[in-house]
Amino acid sequence: MAAPNEVTFRLPRCPRSVPRARAALLAVLGDWGVDQEVLGNAELVLSELVTNALLRLEVSDAGAGTPELREPGDEETGGRGLLLVEALALRWGVEKRAGGVGKTVFAELKAPDIVAEPVETELAAVMVHPGQYVRVWGAWRAVLDVHTEQHESHESTVVLTLDEGPALRVHATEPLTVRRRGDG
Repeated sequence: MAAPNEVTFRLPRCPRSVPRARAALLAVLGDWGVDQEVLGNAELVLSELVTNALLRLEVSDAGAGTPELREPGDEETGGRGLLLVEALALRWGVEKRAGGVGKTVFAELKAPDIVAEPVETELAAVMVHPGQYVRVWGAWRAVLDVHTEQHESHESTVVLTLDEGPALRVHATEPLTVRRRGDG
């Protein structure tokens, strides 16, 4: 069971996980009343961690031996695997497995095109700003104004004034699909 100030969530290994992780983080930190600067820093750090997690490859086994980089002789038909890993990976290494049985060999790859900056992203409503566009009622609407209403229950409602239609009233942690521009 998690402590009251500890949150755990699992994400699939795909590019969509980056905006989902951001939305989940912002929803939790918004509920905790964390200030805007910390929210922004936490979002950036989490984005980097999730992105890098998508690029880490691991292989585990129960064997006791540790792989070592070596130069095979000209006549040897094997022994070049780690040379290939060394040449292609940004970094690689070996870690002991929990419980002391076996090891995990990992490699981290540099692949900037795997997780491109999304055209749209999910943000907690509390993070939406005037000038952004939100996807509501099947269309993109410009956000003209944002304000928050506090309730006696200590919960917050975010009220978005849009360029068309009624104001949108949502819980502060509600994830919304957001763009910087309304085109597309």
